[in-house]
Amino acid sequence: MSSTLNDRLSQHWNCIQDTLFPWVEESLGPLSDKHRQLITVLEFADIDSHFSTYRGITPGRPPIDRASIACAFTAKAIYNLPTTRCLIDRLKVDKTLRQICGFLHIHEIPSESVFSRAFAEFANTQLGEKIHDSLINSYHADRLVGHISRDATAIAAREKPLKKDPPKKEKKKRGRPKKDEVRTAPEPTRIELQLKMENVALMLADLPKHCDIGSKVNSKGHKISWSGYKLHIDIADGDIPISCVLTSASTHDSQVAIPLATMTSKKVQSCYDLMDSAYDSRHIRMHSQSLGHVPLIDFNHRSKNDHRAFAPHEAERYKQRSSAERVNSRLKDSFNALCVRVKGHSKVMLHLMFGVIALTVDQMIRLTAVT
Repeated sequence: MSSTLNDRLSQHWNCIQDTLFPWVEESLGPLSDKHRQLITVLEFADIDSHFSTYRGITPGRPPIDRASIACAFTAKAIYNLPTTRCLIDRLKVDKTLRQICGFLHIHEIPSESVFSRAFAEFANTQLGEKIHDSLINSYHADRLVGHISRDATAIAAREKPLKKDPPKKEKKKRGRPKKDEVRTAPEPTRIELQLKMENVALMLADLPKHCDIGSKVNSKGHKISWSGYKLHIDIADGDIPISCVLTSASTHDSQVAIPLATMTSKKVQSCYDLMDSAYDSRHIRMHSQSLGHVPLIDFNHRSKNDHRAFAPHEAERYKQRSSAERVNSRLKDSFNALCVRVKGHSKVMLHLMFGVIALTVDQMIRLTAVT
């Protein structure tokens, strides 16, 4: 981590510890560890700056302060609360938490329906992605990242998977074509099409985003299936999430590698791309090299004659890919990714992004303490 970034993070963190915490304790009383964690996340993420004042702009009754509701949803991720009903109950009994979120009195806490409407507004405007992008741009734009670890994790959802009609496959003739016979060329794969697309928006628009059934082989060699989505994350050294994409559960990891790499390259500078054997593709390696990175992708040995292997220094660097597993585990165990109760791609993504924002700030603080 550069000295400039380290100084900026340290100064901000020291200001929170030495000034903000004592002032809040004097005003609200003793703070628990969760209270301190929430205050730190809200201070670094600067959620209030993403909301313009509604009062005086539109006629009629002004809506309830959306910034306070966004702070409450951040608290929901940090406290690992499964439902909005649980969040409201916690706000009613925890005066300190309520005032940290911006509700000075208990009667100011919105109803569950107001929380739901606000959540839908946040999802439609991609608030979670905007806050996280602003956070990365503020504290990591000037940082030279040693490696980016790329991985995907299963996200189970409580909604019915979309029924898909099985594709009709044309029977191919066996053997060599006849002298005057012309056979159609195979259709290009999604990865090949992505290389020809002009921007990331087109790549993301082409990815499936509906709820469906996904399956994979776990670490014990057993095949597991789930209904929902798949979250693809680019993680910088220090276990800091940089970019996130949510797709259907059945989407193969390799189909999101090129959009993710392009998104991340616009946010930070990195040297290595670390990926497992699911990303073993010639096109992905070429794209990584075109960005000025060194691709370290585990080899998918498709035949007995495939003897590819890492050089000793590459194998040592590849061990750092375990950061992706740690981030996925912390996101599920500590930041509410296992408690998805909303439906639809945009709402599920927002639910996950509140956890990603909290995790990002938490890892930044840990990185500051280490350095």
